[in-house]
Amino acid sequence: MATDDQVAAPASEGDPARAVFERFTRRLIGLARSQLDAQFRHKIDLEDVIQSVYKSFFLRYGEGALAAEGWDGLWGLLTCITVRKCADRVRYHRAECRDIAREINAPAESNYIEPWRDAAGREPTPDEAAVLAETVEQVLRGLDGDERNVVELSLQGYTTQEISVSLGRAERSVRRLRERTRKRLLELQVRGI
Repeated sequence: MATDDQVAAPASEGDPARAVFERFTRRLIGLARSQLDAQFRHKIDLEDVIQSVYKSFFLRYGEGALAAEGWDGLWGLLTCITVRKCADRVRYHRAECRDIAREINAPAESNYIEPWRDAAGREPTPDEAAVLAETVEQVLRGLDGDERNVVELSLQGYTTQEISVSLGRAERSVRRLRERTRKRLLELQVRGI
């Protein structure tokens, strides 16, 4: 993230847009900073917010939809747009699927390794390999030859489109089969097999 002094300005001299930019950018960044709690500052780039403010302003101003009376009126208008943009960004990051309150911080210990990295980097134990082989066998047991090929290619990491082209089947058919297989795996998981 750039500092207040590193924000790029429009290139042309004597341009009204440049005058607006030079006059208000630092103040708008300060306003945006004051609108965001510390927990959001690492998620929301202040300069992105201000660029969005200018974009909204100049698009509407160019269309003649915004009327500002002098520098004070313009400051009031840019302030209003900035506050709303900040509120929109906060609302976005508070949405249930992205709720910042759900995040956890990793321990500060330098020798800490995330459990998922450890799991992804190790070979399965003989028991885990046996369970996986048995589960794959159960899933494949109820499938005909074409369906079996789709599942095998999926397990090898091929995309729906690649499988469709490779087997000469419609993508929709491949997607439906993959979804049925996923549901079958969930059923097996629920039964504890």
